Amino acid sequence: MKFGALGLVEVLGAANGVVVLDKMCKAADVTFQARYTRNGGHDTVVVGGDVAAVTAAVQAATENPPCEVVASAVISGPAEETMRVMADWKAGKM
Repeated sequence: MKFGALGLVEVLGAANGVVVLDKMCKAADVTFQARYTRNGGHDTVVVGGDVAAVTAAVQAATENPPCEVVASAVISGPAEETMRVMADWKAGKM
């Protein structure tokens, strides 16, 4: 699947990851792509869509965050290799 952009928001806590995802999906026309949890409770939520929508979604989650945001990023025009990594991530291979 090809997207104009990917948006990533990393928070502390799995429940906070769901809250951030909900906020992002309500703020803009984005599609959930993956959720990645690591030791220490870091939860990264990834959404995809066009650049403007993804940017708006990430801004909505980070400008008035419902929890502590550790990091965020918007990747405009993700490379094919990035999309392959995302597919592996989504499939639980990473």
